[in-house]
Amino acid sequence: MAADSAAPPPPSAAEAEEASAFGHAPVPADATARYGDQERQLVDFYRPRATRGADPRPAPLVAVLHGGAWRAPYDRAHISPLAAHLAAQGFAVASVEYRTGAPGQAAVAGRWPDTFDDVAAAVDALPELAVQALGADLVDPRRVVLTGHSAGGHLALWAAARHVLPPGSRWHRPSPPPLRGVVALAPIADFTSAMRLRVCSDAVIELLGGPDHLTARLPHTDPAALLPTGIPVTIVHGTTDIDVPPQVSQSFARAAAAAGEEVVTAWLPDVGHFPLIDPATPAVSAVTDEIAQLAW
Repeated sequence: MAADSAAPPPPSAAEAEEASAFGHAPVPADATARYGDQERQLVDFYRPRATRGADPRPAPLVAVLHGGAWRAPYDRAHISPLAAHLAAQGFAVASVEYRTGAPGQAAVAGRWPDTFDDVAAAVDALPELAVQALGADLVDPRRVVLTGHSAGGHLALWAAARHVLPPGSRWHRPSPPPLRGVVALAPIADFTSAMRLRVCSDAVIELLGGPDHLTARLPHTDPAALLPTGIPVTIVHGTTDIDVPPQVSQSFARAAAAAGEEVVTAWLPDVGHFPLIDPATPAVSAVTDEIAQLAW
């Protein structure tokens, strides 16, 4: 007997990857701290749950910035399984929340200038907050690696480049941030390339407040325009990523080379956008290895 209706088509590879990454239950943090008075100015801390052989030193701090195209529906909950996984590998972990789309504008990417205000403030506050939350015996605030996925990868690269901003910028740092480096996961790293490819439905244009503001704001927010930084950078990107195509990272790497810096690139064959944050996938082992290369 024929079925009454056709069976739904099987999910595509990209859909299956996304479903797997978002299928994990959120992992509660060991401690949460505030870096400001706004509702989303929070950091979750995860204590290291392993040691690195006979190394007696406190663990490096890995600061995680979640993705989600800078839009309100996404927060740090979906990346908490990755944060917990990194803690299980022996890192102290800080998962940073920040303001994304404004209330009532959930579909709009970011808030200007609040998104950038939050990330700058959080990264500056992290070393002290981490020691307060986890203890100096567990975390070494002198060994910090920033990592972030997608839009969070952009923010990690941007936070490491604030000393390159003009002195008059509200986010300018007088000296480079004390970082071991950045591991950017499928980052929106080159805004010109991302806009040309209409990444995340023109999220870059929305983040910067619309087309009328691009000329003024791009030089202050585009990691590819803030080079060289002197901060080691590794990019991990899947070759079959359709959310943030690999061309975006390739463009950033070319811009860095033109500025006299070498970016380490780890291209993962047949890997899409979401396996990089999914502890159930082999891709996370590559992410962990790259972070360890910088952290230890």
